[in-house]
Formats: sequence, structure tokens, C-alpha cells
Amino acid sequence: MAAAGASVVVGGRDERAAKTVKAEIEDAGGVAAVALGDITRRPDVERVFSEAVTRFGAVDILVNNAGTCIHSPALEVSDTDWDLVFDTNVKGPWLCSQVFGRHMIERRRGVIVNVGSMSGEIVNRPQWQPAYNASKAAVHHLTRSLAAEWAPYGIRVNALAPGYMRTDMSPVDEPRFRQNWIDDAPMRRVGEPAELRGAIVFLASDDSSFMTGSILNIDGGYRVF
Repeated sequence: MAAAGASVVVGGRDERAAKTVKAEIEDAGGVAAVALGDITRRPDVERVFSEAVTRFGAVDILVNNAGTCIHSPALEVSDTDWDLVFDTNVKGPWLCSQVFGRHMIERRRGVIVNVGSMSGEIVNRPQWQPAYNASKAAVHHLTRSLAAEWAPYGIRVNALAPGYMRTDMSPVDEPRFRQNWIDDAPMRRVGEPAELRGAIVFLASDDSSFMTGSILNIDGGYRVF
């Protein structure tokens, strides 16, 4: 987003990580600020929004990218684990969309990009992760719901649905997952985070001006088999 010309507010709970991203953006010639907060808490989200508007005057784009996953068979998922996944993956984007969306509606312009997952449409294997799968399906349908309701106000809402990506949350290099995650997929490799850059910028920009309520899958063809 910064490379495409956006001023970026880096949100999150980890101050060190947020400041690292801010520094990377600034070292590359971009503009960035940090606003710390827990997206599962409305007061924190409202504070992040307030700091963003104070720093830059308005918010044009919201990217809901926080997420977590717990690998556990259904009968072993505790209430605590279920709540953790749904609070982070669903409640967080909901609170952010509601708080930032109110501002966008007042301005009659804005774009929201939710980061869903191909897991919102498939059941992953060999690991079981019912809470995560259900949460991402909820993100996808929340995307459609907000897109339908807010389109008359000039707000577009779309979602990105990545496949297996090389991130801290996805143990793509563990041999026990290789057969199902990599070898059985058409491209026979995992994705790199940089391969999502163009899609995020596309969904956030006027190049997708006639697109709302859509789920853009980038999974190396994983879902075709």
C-alpha cells in the first residue's frame, strides 16, 4: 500500500513489530504512523481510528488483516480457543468495519479490504481447524453483507482469500503437511506474501471501482482439485 502511494497507519498490539513495519515503509520513502490497539476491543478500535484521523485527516482505505488459527479436531476445541479465533478473525474485522465504516459513510467514499482465506470455502487437511474455517466463511459473508448495505454510500467492500502462504501462522515447511498442502496442488508450491501485493492494491484502488462483495482467491490453484 505504501509503495502504491498510500499513507499507512500500522495497527496492532505489538509495538516493536509495528514500529519495525513503520521503519521499513519510511526507509523505502513512504509515509507511515503507528496506532496500537487490540481490535477485539471497541475502545481500542475507536482510539486507533481517532489517531489515524488526527494524523492524516481522513481514512480512505481499511485493510482488516489480523488473524489467528488453532489446529485442533472439533471435539478438542475448547470454548476459550473458539472464542479466541472468532474474536480475532470475525469480531475484530466487524468492529473495525463498523467504526471506520461510519466515517466512510459520512464522507460517502471508502474501501474496505478483508483478508479471508480459501479455508472459508474448503476444509483443510490433514489438520483439522473447524474454528478457523468457520471464522473465515463468516468473514466472506460479512464482506458481502457490508458490500450490499454500503454500496449506496459509495463504499466498496471486498475480500482477499489466500491459499497456503509462507507466514509465521502457516507451518508450510513441516514435512507432514507437504503432500496435502503442496504436492497435491497444481502449482506444487506455497505462496510468498509479496505475491499478494498486487491483489491488495487492486482491491483498494480505483482499478476495481466496479467490484464489491467479491472474494478474490489467490491460492496457486489449490481449490481446483
